[in-house]
Amino acid sequence: MYKIGMISLGCPKNQVDAERMLAALDRNEFEIADCYDGVDAVIVNTCGFIDDAKREAIENILDMAQLKEDGTVKKIIVTGCLAQRHQQEIFSEIPEVDAVIGIGANADIADIVRRVIEGESVYEMPDNSLLPLVGERLLTTPEYWSYLKIADGCSNRCTYCAIPSIRGDFRSVEFETLIDEAKALADAGTKELILIAQDTTNYGMDLYGKLRLPELLDALCEIDGIEWIRLLYCYPDKITDELLETMARQPKIVHYIDLPLQHADDKILKAMNRRGDNAFLRETIGRIRTAMPDAVIRTTFIIGFPGEGEEEFETLAEFVNEIEFDRLGCFSYSPQEGTPAFDFEDQVDEETKLRRGEIIMGDQLEIVNLKNHEKIGNTYRVLVEDYDGYSDSYSGRTYMDAPDIDGKIVFTTNKSYNNGDFTYVEVIGMNDYDLIGKDVS
Repeated sequence: MYKIGMISLGCPKNQVDAERMLAALDRNEFEIADCYDGVDAVIVNTCGFIDDAKREAIENILDMAQLKEDGTVKKIIVTGCLAQRHQQEIFSEIPEVDAVIGIGANADIADIVRRVIEGESVYEMPDNSLLPLVGERLLTTPEYWSYLKIADGCSNRCTYCAIPSIRGDFRSVEFETLIDEAKALADAGTKELILIAQDTTNYGMDLYGKLRLPELLDALCEIDGIEWIRLLYCYPDKITDELLETMARQPKIVHYIDLPLQHADDKILKAMNRRGDNAFLRETIGRIRTAMPDAVIRTTFIIGFPGEGEEEFETLAEFVNEIEFDRLGCFSYSPQEGTPAFDFEDQVDEETKLRRGEIIMGDQLEIVNLKNHEKIGNTYRVLVEDYDGYSDSYSGRTYMDAPDIDGKIVFTTNKSYNNGDFTYVEVIGMNDYDLIGKDVS
């Protein structure tokens, strides 16, 4: 039996692709290794969205190349977005790589791995629309939470983004298929279901001619075993009143919305080809908070987009301080070849991007500290995720925190819990982005 290792990088959407490849390998009697020592092949499932992600992918490939030279790894296979986007460059610049395959070849991963192990050098780039959107998964998340990828690709055509050229147009998964997959995840122990897509709120438009996310949420809430449902990657122009009414009505849907806004200045938003202006974004956030006063809104911003002068940045900084987001991340604009913004004039230098990013995140830390201070004395339902024997304390997440993205709550108790249990914790303190509490269940 051949032994295979996997490194999956980037976003949760890529992680689901990796889980489907792992399931296909397992089904074809490959042994899935939890380390790289002595593997017959290692698959590096890459991200290629921004320069930092590319560097991380290349560093991992080079690390595997060193292990191959040392005899620890026999073959290297590169998949995912970087492979889809840069194709022959990987082969030519990293000769230790034995196969480069596009996302459309994921369904054939078992056959490709076998061919590579038997000595073939493989380069396959079928149409990206052949990427499997359904099928068995070998979960890489803890059994009590998992992702449900409801669509792939994107049709929004933001000027900075290479996703449409990498993954193609937006493609929804059929409604009934998602319900079946969610039921299977619940049967396997999933308690928290996290919906993902490049544009989650656009679900159904391509297949059914209308937005069906609210209907999908209602159906998912009927599944026994699912206790929390969380939404990531929502677009502000599709936050409909129907969606907000559904979220407010259904107790299983946590009042958490990941709403990547990217900027708040009208000129920059237009240059990005984002729908809506500053006033519209404010109105959307107001509707969210009216429908769900306890809503947690997470967003991301791009710093230093071409044309962002001091005036445009000041508009963004004012917006951040006035809106007071619960969760916020920002990253420097990274010019991507093949996108319209790559050739835009008035590019911003890296030092300025870094300075502006530090200002935004400094302001946000103050906002989070104030918000966390206001939570002291409140009690929240907590999903237990870890135990620290040294401090004799547990840690977990409230509805306000998505896994691998946001903070946590550390709490003491005289009870014993397993990962995946729910309890109630009173907040008694804070530590920057994290909360400190005591069990009161």
